[in-house]
Amino acid sequence: MIPRLDRWIGPLAWATLVSNSVLVVTGGAVRLTGSGLGCPTWPRCHDESFTPHGAYSVHSAIEFGNRMLTFVLVAVAIATLVSAWQTGRRDLRRMAVLLALGIPAQAVIGGITVLTDLNPWIVSFHLLCSMAIIGLSVLFLRRIEHPATAPATGPVVGLAWATFASAWLVLYVGTVVTGSGPHAGDAKAPRNGLDPLQLSQLHADVVFLFVGLTLGLLFALLATGAAREATVAVGVLLAIEVAQGAIGFVQYFTDLPMVLVGFHMLGAALVSASVTWVLVRVREPA
Repeated sequence: MIPRLDRWIGPLAWATLVSNSVLVVTGGAVRLTGSGLGCPTWPRCHDESFTPHGAYSVHSAIEFGNRMLTFVLVAVAIATLVSAWQTGRRDLRRMAVLLALGIPAQAVIGGITVLTDLNPWIVSFHLLCSMAIIGLSVLFLRRIEHPATAPATGPVVGLAWATFASAWLVLYVGTVVTGSGPHAGDAKAPRNGLDPLQLSQLHADVVFLFVGLTLGLLFALLATGAAREATVAVGVLLAIEVAQGAIGFVQYFTDLPMVLVGFHMLGAALVSASVTWVLVRVREPA
């Protein structure tokens, strides 16, 4: 008999969000340590084995460890799906199914990444999919206590959508910048061939757009007397943007030290989560 898990749906939703954010950081660690091809094939680690046994190295251990995290995500996804199913709510069931399907989809994309010798465009897509799962996890958390209602409309909501779109533009351009520079995941991994200097400038430009829209949204919410929760959400997003900008600025002028790049990737996950929360809070003020 399947145990009752519906009362644990809140903690499981948080576990989904946190575990997928951790995956972004561990995936970054694989790339930053040059361990992307520590397991040079997929789904096996080596032609003879699913584990690094017999061909052990630091790089293979790091890559294999990142692959093993998938089983943690699978366990969390199954428990979340069961708990959502037991609530009897169709909206939670649909989102839980999407979150669960994201895990094998990401595993396959990760495998393609390895089989293409860390093609930077596929690496970019792999990371963006994680960001999308993080955003969906935030929406899932919201829906547990607040089923969907008729959303608000108007120019402030339009500004929130513009902020959300600019955030995703920043995330995408950031992955392209990464694909043009060092930390490819392996010494022999290809780069996308684009100019890192020009791309970094483009990335800075879209960040300024993102910050400007966020500030505009904050002032609009204050001017219209919006709910405090929405204003706080935008304030948190702005704080994350400032921290991300500072890290990005320092890492650019210090030749991209691994620790700072790792924190920058964590910040990207926080941007995805927080901008989703902002959009939800502005569209659904009640």
